[in-house]
Amino acid sequence: MAWSASQYVKFEDERTRPARDLLAQVPLDRVSKAIDLGCGPGNSTELIIDRYGKEGVSGLDSDLNMLEAARKRLPGTTFTHADLATWQQDEPADLLFANAVFQWLPNHFDIFDRLMDGLTRGGVLAVQMPDNLGEPTHLLMEESAHVGQWKTAFEKKSVRRNPLSPPSAYYSRLIGKCARLDIWHTIYNHPMADAAAIVEWVKATGLMPYLTAAGDEHREAFLADYLARVEKAYPKMADGRVLLRFPRIFMVAVKG
Repeated sequence: MAWSASQYVKFEDERTRPARDLLAQVPLDRVSKAIDLGCGPGNSTELIIDRYGKEGVSGLDSDLNMLEAARKRLPGTTFTHADLATWQQDEPADLLFANAVFQWLPNHFDIFDRLMDGLTRGGVLAVQMPDNLGEPTHLLMEESAHVGQWKTAFEKKSVRRNPLSPPSAYYSRLIGKCARLDIWHTIYNHPMADAAAIVEWVKATGLMPYLTAAGDEHREAFLADYLARVEKAYPKMADGRVLLRFPRIFMVAVKG
């Protein structure tokens, strides 16, 4: 599944806001080594550089299209092609920052363990993950998946990602390695032009596995079915726009 940097940045302000909110809670005055995990097109890496300076800041991602966009955005910054499921650090870091990436990795508990071990004392693992599988945007993807000529593809294999664990599970798993651990949820309510704008938003992320599974021959029909469902689920507000409710979970773990 190939990601699209150009599709992702259509809503860059809205996508960058959670990264900005996460970084604001990182209790480090300076860093000598910071890595943006799943850096995407570099929008979150840029935030880290703006706060701590360019020296020692790098990013990594598994998608070549995203890395190309990040390198164009931040020339001179090191961006590495790597899979977070197997990636190993070469030396301890002060900050490991992960904005909207670990929801795609079902074994992220084990990865968090490994990342905590790769921090300096007092170093920070900062994580944000969308927690929106219960929202209409994602429930309607499942509805669309099981109608139409493409449904056999989804009967063979589900593409729905695993739901996140409750905060208590993350707390219990991480607290043994932490001097401090903050976990919280934020629900963003993004005004969008219309239902089609919501579809454009999720085409860059959650909808991509569904479109890939449906296949190019069914892509437009799948999108039409999904859009019709989104239009019913998201009524227009007083100004004609629609409101996209978007829950996210945040964690800031300071190594003891």
